[in-house]
Amino acid sequence: MKRKILLKNGVKHFILITRHRWVVFKLCCKVGIPWRGLVHDLSKYSPTEFFESVRYYVGNRSPITVAKEDKGYSEAWLHHKGRNKHHSEYWLDMNTPQRNPIIPYKYVAEMLCDKLSAGIIYQGKKWNKGYQLEYWKKERDRIQINEKVKDLITDFFTQVSIEGIDKVLTKKNIQELYKKYCSNS
Repeated sequence: MKRKILLKNGVKHFILITRHRWVVFKLCCKVGIPWRGLVHDLSKYSPTEFFESVRYYVGNRSPITVAKEDKGYSEAWLHHKGRNKHHSEYWLDMNTPQRNPIIPYKYVAEMLCDKLSAGIIYQGKKWNKGYQLEYWKKERDRIQINEKVKDLITDFFTQVSIEGIDKVLTKKNIQELYKKYCSNS
């Protein structure tokens, strides 16, 4: 299916990704990694990612998902996952004994902020504190990521579903979860 790049979709997509990055930045500041929030998803403004995302922009879900449904793959996603360490796919290496290593702390913390922000931005007023856990339950078995990191994410979103973002998204809590699930001690 041939899709046109429309100026209005370009503006809407630019606003969407900028709002997403702003929420990620604020959440990253809460967990003590403001630099990760500041540089988060800058590749989304690159021509490879931006123009395909504009072409498949629908507003209420990721254009990457729409592109995959239409073409079977997404050039934007292939570009994005290889440049952004907060995505589990960045760390996947099928040609090594440890295909899914434990992701370093700062990228796990950014990943949590990214997932929360995506839910908040795409769901808008429909977002609630249980949304991320329900979404994660569907996503958990489909993605290839270290099992310890999966357990950390599950624990975190379970906490969010019970107590809300403000009580759970703290530097201390994320560090404790990382130590509990991902440290070698």
